[in-house]
Amino acid sequence: MKLHDLRPAPGGEVKRKKRLGRGNASGLGKTSGRGQKGQKARNKVRMGFEGGQMPLYRRIPKRGFTNIFAKQYGEVNLSQLNRFEDGTEVTPELLFEVGLVKPSKAKDGIKILGSGELDKKLVVKSHKFSKSAEEKITSLGGRVEVI
Repeated sequence: MKLHDLRPAPGGEVKRKKRLGRGNASGLGKTSGRGQKGQKARNKVRMGFEGGQMPLYRRIPKRGFTNIFAKQYGEVNLSQLNRFEDGTEVTPELLFEVGLVKPSKAKDGIKILGSGELDKKLVVKSHKFSKSAEEKITSLGGRVEVI
């Protein structure tokens, strides 16, 4: 195979740019595919514009609010920690590595929740713990460390 033999894969061709206003023979001459007269022929209309009618995004009622100070914790249930061996030190880095929590979901840290049962004795280091999670970890002889 040589360079001059190369061809794009079927369906992988690059579509050619429309060359507007280059004569009637091109099929896109004179009005350049915009039709005759009217607002769209003369100037651009911004997205969501409905010709002066109250636009949909302003007709719909607004409810609630977004708390800009809300913390975003990655949540891990106790039952998910059973995958680790006895005596393992469970850190946020380990949880990211194993794939239990995505770093993008845990901007302000990780919280361990008490859902499910834990069968292993673990040392768990995290930013937050629910009370039930803390009790279940310590009752098995494990340790809880708040970072």
